[in-house]
Amino acid sequence: MPFDLSLSYPQWQGSGRSENLPRGAEAAAAVCARYAPLARVPLAGAGSDAHGIRRWDALFTQFRSAQDILRRSGATRILTAGGDCAVDIAVIDYLKSVHADLQVIWIDAHLDANTPATSPSGNLHGMPVSVILGHAPEPLRPLLGEPVDPTRFHYFGIRVGDEGDWALQRERDLKVLDPDAAISGPVHIHFDLDVLDPHEFPYLAYTDGTLAVDAAIALVSRIARQADIVGLTITEFAPADADAAREGSRVIAQICDAATAYDDGSRRP
Repeated sequence: MPFDLSLSYPQWQGSGRSENLPRGAEAAAAVCARYAPLARVPLAGAGSDAHGIRRWDALFTQFRSAQDILRRSGATRILTAGGDCAVDIAVIDYLKSVHADLQVIWIDAHLDANTPATSPSGNLHGMPVSVILGHAPEPLRPLLGEPVDPTRFHYFGIRVGDEGDWALQRERDLKVLDPDAAISGPVHIHFDLDVLDPHEFPYLAYTDGTLAVDAAIALVSRIARQADIVGLTITEFAPADADAAREGSRVIAQICDAATAYDDGSRRP
């Protein structure tokens, strides 16, 4: 199998939107379970606010559960079904401990680079990029390994950010992926579905993206062809009902298929 583990991480508390994200997370997990054995991070209630972050205690409990599952798994290649974008904090930290030269490609309409001090909302799903780059909330710091090197981090599809997002992006000189640049080495892809054009993919809580579905799948396929995808996280799937979950799941399956198309060693420059 191209992935060792599929991680169902149905966290919604980082976004504050409990209406449709749990349905989307369950549907995404059903897709991901086709590619590797499935493990589930249990939810921890609505949670209460602390450290400048809404629903902090539930988020922290779920983070520790995810860490424990990942460490016990011994997996080196992780497929994750979120949940909100903050699920990738635990996943990227784990993969960085396994692949020291890990590259992260953050495919998202939003920068997700706020900190508790700069976030207008206090929602953790707007902060994971700052966390993986070394700006974690104080209680997380002793639990995280080395941060991701900013030179090994690239955005793709970003359009929307708060002042704090753009400030950190400038401070850390975070680059946008050149669509024609060659990619190599172990790569983790964070794929927030809200990067997609909502006219094509309307199953979203946020509709700020413009990326065509075909273009997104082609990008993932190119990364898989050139590099070694050791992680793929799908986030922010928010279908309104079972029919929408079924339709959106077809696109998630296409993304997973693109990420695994070259797992037989047939990568080429």
